[in-house]
Amino acid sequence: MTIDTSSPQPVDPANGASPLRDSARRTLEVEQQAIAALADRLDSQFDRACELMLACQGRVVVTGMGKSGHIAGKIAATLASTGTPAFFVHPGEASHGDLGMITPGDVVLALSNSGETGEVTAILPLLKRLGTPLISMTGRPDSTLARHADAHLDAGVAREACPLDLAPTASTTAALALGDALAVALLEARGFTAEDFARSHPGGSLGKRLLLRVADLMHQGARLPSVPLGSPLRDALLEISRQGLGFTCVVDKQNHLIGVYTDGDLRRTLDQHNDLSQLTVDDVMTRPGKRIAPDLLAAEAVRVMEDNLITALAVVDDEGHPVGALHMHDLLRSGVI
Repeated sequence: MTIDTSSPQPVDPANGASPLRDSARRTLEVEQQAIAALADRLDSQFDRACELMLACQGRVVVTGMGKSGHIAGKIAATLASTGTPAFFVHPGEASHGDLGMITPGDVVLALSNSGETGEVTAILPLLKRLGTPLISMTGRPDSTLARHADAHLDAGVAREACPLDLAPTASTTAALALGDALAVALLEARGFTAEDFARSHPGGSLGKRLLLRVADLMHQGARLPSVPLGSPLRDALLEISRQGLGFTCVVDKQNHLIGVYTDGDLRRTLDQHNDLSQLTVDDVMTRPGKRIAPDLLAAEAVRVMEDNLITALAVVDDEGHPVGALHMHDLLRSGVI
């Protein structure tokens, strides 16, 4: 037999024809259809599965073999990071001692496309003896695993994206999507918040965006730029230059924030006034100026800056007193953006 080792035919730039892209599109279309079909099959069994997980006093133990095992591991990780304590147990290892990890207070979520995977069905008798609730996710509602489950999730697909209809492709994508649907339904049922999510993601930029608050990053005390109402414009410019944050707060005698004067205001002042020597900061400041509370997430400060095309914010307390100043550079250095 002769094997063709020649290079693939070049793509015609005129029409963009590409057998590789055509194959990729067919794969994505098959998997898209597989996911779309799941929505029509959601029924009371999905509700029952969620109820079992919400009532779980222990942890959700997710298991699966082969490709289903990889999906099971990801589902366990997603559940654990969204408020449902969960971990993955390899079914093969479970029959050799790891089954001791499972307690009567747990709930088991078992994945098997056929519903007949030997390593998974082998643990059924022990689960029954323990009284541990079982949720199955299979492609066959009449399978052994589905019939012995307390709740069954139908993740069946019409066909795999593999042209041989053999390699797990659409079926694993469907199972992954159904696992995400479970996690999000449980997240919403628990009232899980961004702060809750941050507690399980303290590292990296994600944790920083969710954990850091304005008060953690703001300049305060002697580093807070501020001038009183009625100050000569020269004093405001000197304060901006001294603090290097691109603006200064303008406060009244009770230390309430009345407005701000920024680098942008200076450019407008130069356009509109020929003589700056007689101006006070009151004449040219922005009232009342953008501001933010110190207990808000730093990510919220990013949104305010981006929405208003500014690079700095005054931080004020509940009584309107400036307590800090926040610059975009502070957010960049902290990893929030």
